[in-house]
Amino acid sequence: MKIDKKILSAVANNARIKLNKKEEEELLPQLNEILKIFSQLQGVNTKDVEPSFQPLQVKNVFREDKVESCKEDVLANVKNKEDRYFKGPKAL
Repeated sequence: MKIDKKILSAVANNARIKLNKKEEEELLPQLNEILKIFSQLQGVNTKDVEPSFQPLQVKNVFREDKVESCKEDVLANVKNKEDRYFKGPKAL
C-alpha cells in the first residue's frame, strides 16, 4: 500500500490536523518509508513460533488471600456502634 496526498489529507482530516503543503511533502515520503518497513514483517516466517503475549513471566509476589473476620477490628475505635454494627443518624 502506498500513501498518496488524498489518503494523507483524509487521515489528517479524521485526526483534525491541518497540514500545509510543506508538511504534506515532508510526511508523504516518511509515511511511505514506514509502511515499506512494516510490509517487510509480512515476509517473516512465524510458522513454528508461539505467540508471546507476555514476554516476562507473570508471578504473584504477594501473599495468599485469606478470608478472615474483621468486624471486631473495624469497630474497635468507633464510638457510634450498636451490637456489631455502625450506628448512624436516623433517615426518614
